[in-house]
Formats: sequence, structure tokens, C-alpha cells
Amino acid sequence: MPVFSHSDYLAILLSVRVAVVATLLSLPFGFAVAYLMTYKRFRGRVALDVIVNLPLTLPPVVIGYLLLLLLGQSGWIGKWVLQPMGIKLIFTWKAAVIATSVVGFPLMVRSIRTGMETIDERLVQASRTLGAGWFDTIMNVILPLSVRGLIAGSILMFARGLGEFGATIIVAGNIPGVTQTIPLAIYEYVSSPRGDVMAMALCLVSITISVVMLIFHEWLSRRMTRAD
Repeated sequence: MPVFSHSDYLAILLSVRVAVVATLLSLPFGFAVAYLMTYKRFRGRVALDVIVNLPLTLPPVVIGYLLLLLLGQSGWIGKWVLQPMGIKLIFTWKAAVIATSVVGFPLMVRSIRTGMETIDERLVQASRTLGAGWFDTIMNVILPLSVRGLIAGSILMFARGLGEFGATIIVAGNIPGVTQTIPLAIYEYVSSPRGDVMAMALCLVSITISVVMLIFHEWLSRRMTRAD
């Protein structure tokens, strides 16, 4: 039976941490974008749709490189925004969060949009007819009826973040105990002699976490269906 090292445990904990933080940070933005794309008609909507879904078609390594150009010391954001504020993101776990957020964001938006598109438009119109403002309509009608989409999108993004590799290794590196996540640790073990056993052990850990999340999603969906 393989024995995990201290760095392996840190990689597992960091993977969960990065996935959770990325999901929580992306949730309000994902809801806002899904709302705009579902209920609003405006010039540039197609462009927004393309930008949001672009990470689904780009290789993760390309995304990581673009983030590196933006957030690095010579990048637009890194040089003119982050450095004057004394903020360093590249090669930290925060960079892994950003990479995970960008890669998983389209999945979250798609799930939330699917939930919003199932809402009866008459309910939205009724709330407005009764004098509710757009914010009240969102909070009291759209948000409660989009809960399933929010949950599904959050779980999908968490699972995607748990397995993120390409963008993360570019912007965060593979520093054991600092930025090394489960996929990066697996990559390191596979690249080393006789590391197959530990690589497989970490694969099983990743699979277990993903299965637990999927079971939780199924249980929650059934419970919400019964409540309806």
C-alpha cells in the first residue's frame, strides 16, 4: 500500500482549496453573465458568447500562456496594476485559482443558463407587472428558480478545477507544497523512475473526490425534485 508523503497531502489539500475558491469566486460572475445572455438583448451579445466559451476550444496551455502575458511582471495587468499594489500572483496558488476559474467558467455559465432557460417567462413578467424592479425579480424569482443550474455549474467547475493541469503549470508552476496540485504531482511521479504506484494512488484520490461530488449532486437533485 503506497504511503503518501507530506507534499502529497499538501497537493491533495491544495487541489481542493483551489477548486473551491475558484468556484466561489466565479459563481457571482457566472450568474451575472448567464443572466445577461439569457434575458438581455444587446449589441455585442454574440461577442460576449464567443469570449465566454473560448476557453472550451483553446488548449489549456494557451490559456495559461495568455494569463502569464497579462499577469506577469511585463504584462499589462501585472505591470500597471499588480506591481504598484505590491501584489504577486505568478507562481503562487492564487495564480492556480485564476487559471482554474478561466478554464472552468464556461461550464458554469452554460449550466446556469440552462437553469434560467427552464424558468417560465410568465413568472418573470408577472413579477414585473406587480411592480418588482429588476433586482427584486432577480433575487426573488430568477435566483431561487436557478438553484439547480447554480449547483450543477458549481459542481462541474469544481470537478474541472480538480483536474486542471495545462494552464496551472504555466502560471503557477509545479512547486511542491506551494503550487503543486494533484495533476501536477501525478505528472511529476509519472516522469520519475518507479513513480507509477504513487501516481496511481493520487489518481484514485482524484477519482474518489470526483465520485463523491457527483453522488452529492445526484442526491441533492433528487431531494430538490421531491421538494417540488
